[in-house]
Amino acid sequence: MNLEMQRFKADFFKALSHPLRIKILELLSEGEMSVNELQSLVGSEGSAMSQQLSILRSKNIVVGTKEGNRVIYSLRDPMIVELLQVARKIFNNHLIDVMNTLDKLSDE
Repeated sequence: MNLEMQRFKADFFKALSHPLRIKILELLSEGEMSVNELQSLVGSEGSAMSQQLSILRSKNIVVGTKEGNRVIYSLRDPMIVELLQVARKIFNNHLIDVMNTLDKLSDE
């Protein structure tokens, strides 16, 4: 069971390991959006957007719902929003540590 969980986590984080995918998730944390809406906000090519959305769908991180001739994407699990917030806090903590180290070095 433990190995299965570790594999799931590794696959999950691998799916998050691209800046465009993170940007997509940040946008979807604000609400559902179509591919065209995501593209216009990100300024990315259609093929790149489709490729990244496909990866997120394959890992069950986002879901696409067909509405007429367009697909509306949303986060599959609202806890993704919390995960992104935690990642931001970890990043901020890292920056604080770097800044403190630089301050100590400049004092020497």
